[in-house]
Amino acid sequence: MCYKISIKLSLIKSISGIRGTIGGSMGEGLTPHDIVKYTAAYAFFIIQSTGVKKIVIGRDARISGEMVNHLVVGTLLGMGIDVVDIGLSTTPTVEIAVPIEKAGGGIILTASHNPKQWNALKLLNQKGEFLSAKDGEEILKLADSNQIHFAEVTALGKYTTNDTYIEQHIEMICKLPLIDIEAIKSANFKIVIDAVNSTGGIAVPMLLKRLGVETIHELYCTPDGNFPHNPEPLPENLGQISGEVTFHKADLGIVVDPDVDRLALVCEDGSMFGEEYTLVAVADYIFKHDKGNTVSNLSSTRALQDVTELHGMKYEASAVGEVNVVEKMKEIQAIIGGEGNGGIIYPALHYGRDALVGIALFLTHLAHSKMTASILRRTYPDYYISKNKIELDPTVDLDKVFKKIKQKYSNQPINDIDGLRIEFDKEWVQLRKSNTEPIVRIYAESSHQTTAEGIARQIMSDINEIVKSL
Repeated sequence: MCYKISIKLSLIKSISGIRGTIGGSMGEGLTPHDIVKYTAAYAFFIIQSTGVKKIVIGRDARISGEMVNHLVVGTLLGMGIDVVDIGLSTTPTVEIAVPIEKAGGGIILTASHNPKQWNALKLLNQKGEFLSAKDGEEILKLADSNQIHFAEVTALGKYTTNDTYIEQHIEMICKLPLIDIEAIKSANFKIVIDAVNSTGGIAVPMLLKRLGVETIHELYCTPDGNFPHNPEPLPENLGQISGEVTFHKADLGIVVDPDVDRLALVCEDGSMFGEEYTLVAVADYIFKHDKGNTVSNLSSTRALQDVTELHGMKYEASAVGEVNVVEKMKEIQAIIGGEGNGGIIYPALHYGRDALVGIALFLTHLAHSKMTASILRRTYPDYYISKNKIELDPTVDLDKVFKKIKQKYSNQPINDIDGLRIEFDKEWVQLRKSNTEPIVRIYAESSHQTTAEGIARQIMSDINEIVKSL
């Protein structure tokens, strides 16, 4: 099976890292020149800010990974940095490895859910967390400066490998107090996995076996980077595993993206549990044993807020982006948080989206509940998110558009930390500008699909009217 996608050459530089399509001219795609340039800038920043000349790297299984790895390793060694290469791995595994190794930072070679043409350098700080906006901006400036100096021949870095970190990561998960291996084993779950032929094919079966799951049907678990379908774990891409779950009479389908930081679940009847509800279910389980606050981003379902408040706890929203969620979680001392794309952040393990800990927590919850996955899903508030976008002329002043929208809905609660989010009782709509295209993304949520779509259409109509008047 294969899928086709047409994509133009692209290089996107942001505070969270450098990503782009492989090939093309310098500055258009993610070329070897670009890889060396931004790796050197990051390395120089780590040396200057931490004084530690040691960096951990790991990669997903995409086809370009080995080539990118060679370039990154050579550049780091040339900067006088010792490299600990943990090989085929996951984003959360690299995040865990950085503090264990007492490294100055980490680089994950992955374009996450993007198609196989893409790769990226995801950059971590000394804690194994994504860089702050300030640090990311500093690295981008360094890359275009003449400040970077490479090491003399007698001061080159040393290269070592360590392929034990996925196993270490799994052992850390299994030792968490809220992971009940005996309950999972006793439930005798039958599980189907879709790892989109990336490193989830290594990590997820290993985790399930360690949790006592004996019946595992593997779908696309060969880590060769040949993605059999669009690798983003959205319902429209999960038709095959849905059929496999019902065919095998399995209790659950588990889907991860190429770098294993997003988790989607398929119920025993083939229906989607809903990526928005992965975090909701895990939070509900944690509240049964621990009390504390929660955080998700402004584009995530209100269901997490409902469940949090039902348990008498406090929910707060952050701007979109993992680093923003983590920052807000630390601020309010949240015990669980994440993003509605299936990204679970559990501080008891580490501050990073982690599908593996999400799997372990969810399976414990499912085992304790004595319910099927579809029945468990029905215990949570049911919301529908309508996702839309408007492409505008690049000359349109989006700040003026947003200002007029804000004025029109000034009687409604408005959050403007990340675009505009307008509340209508338990319904909401969010408008966000794209950082790379003249596009406004419009997400609206309601307990009724038609209402959510109606809210989104109204805002889109408002935008078009405002643009005409400018």
